[in-house]
Amino acid sequence: MEKIEHLGIAVKDLSKANILFEKLLGVSHYKIEEVASEGVKTSFFQSGPNKIELLEATNPESPIAKFLDKKGEGIHHVAFATEDLETEMKRLEREGFVVLPGFPKNGADNKKVAFLHPKGTNGVLIELCQDIK
Repeated sequence: MEKIEHLGIAVKDLSKANILFEKLLGVSHYKIEEVASEGVKTSFFQSGPNKIELLEATNPESPIAKFLDKKGEGIHHVAFATEDLETEMKRLEREGFVVLPGFPKNGADNKKVAFLHPKGTNGVLIELCQDIK
């Protein structure tokens, strides 16, 4: 893993959260995108070298809706960048981590993604992401 790629924050209302984070960071979001397969609408902010992804559920069965019901708004995941997602997934599986869904899938912000189950990472959902070239 190369670096923290972004922090994902679950929010109930993306419009309100965008206003809050624009005030907080002093910059506007650079992209809003829906990932229909995950039932989520995202908004990305760049602040210096750091990125924040806000996540709003688009249906009540989405992982974000379930997260919000269980834990409320807040940090949902930490994403790490990798140059070779499949190799990194295999390495982490050999180390005993559970990789979800077990294969790379298309995510937001022009990335291929996979996740590490939080039961094996002290309760933190870890996203692995690679730029789609």
